[in-house]
Amino acid sequence: MRSVNGILPFRGYRVWYRIVAGREAPRRLPLLVLHGGPGAAHDYLEPLEALTETGRRVIFYDQLGCGRSDRPQDPSLWTVDLFLRELATVRRVLGLDQVHILGHSWGGMLAMQYGLSRPVGVRSLILASATASMPQWVAEAGRLRAALPPDVQEMLPTHETAGTTGDAAYVEAMLAYYRRHVCRLDPWPDCVTRSVLALLQDSGVYETMNGPSDFHVTGRLRNWDIVDRLSELQLPTLVTSGRHDEATPAIAETIHRGIAGSEWMLFEESSHMAHVEEPTGYLSALNEFLSRIETAA
Repeated sequence: MRSVNGILPFRGYRVWYRIVAGREAPRRLPLLVLHGGPGAAHDYLEPLEALTETGRRVIFYDQLGCGRSDRPQDPSLWTVDLFLRELATVRRVLGLDQVHILGHSWGGMLAMQYGLSRPVGVRSLILASATASMPQWVAEAGRLRAALPPDVQEMLPTHETAGTTGDAAYVEAMLAYYRRHVCRLDPWPDCVTRSVLALLQDSGVYETMNGPSDFHVTGRLRNWDIVDRLSELQLPTLVTSGRHDEATPAIAETIHRGIAGSEWMLFEESSHMAHVEEPTGYLSALNEFLSRIETAA
């Protein structure tokens, strides 16, 4: 396996990317990976590099505002439209004319929104632990939050009302939620720890777009909802999620029912990171789906 890191220009800023490849097989198209957050960078998705062993390239990039890309301190930049334009730029500059797209969490939201523009050359979508409706996400998060210990539940609204969500007690409660519904491995793999720590240290994009936590959404995405448009997505689509996922089975089912002909795989031992929590089964499922799409072409 070999990798090449690079920088590409976007709106006067620099966007970092990484191309990972092994021995490429005929008819194997590249997989472009969209990370979550917004603002979480790509690190936690590194286990997907193993797909290169099946003969395809895997391309990651850190979206503007996080990771190894430039981090302009201008909250007005952070819109869905900016990230859609960035995605289109990455495809164009890297020559990804024919490509599969995997979007995890926020990356899956971005992938669906991008798919609605009918982009040429996108052969399939993999929507990993994503939502098509932030109002539904908030409702499901409220249900999961209600199962946290009573003392934690009592403390959370106090900090949210006071605007003190950076307090150590609130952060610890947030991490307790994440250990239940984001990654249930103990300890977390290094790639996950790196992403979470980096997000906690520089959360400007996340707080502007989402809010202070996954279960307290106050940012620009709070009303984002494309459920009524899912039927317009006519690409081969695989939906993946975990039994204990913050993108709950109800959320995944909404996407699955909305996209005609889509497939849905529920990983019973996973939460939000099935690619980390059940990597062998997850990678096998992705390879089977992608290979089937390519064989049918």
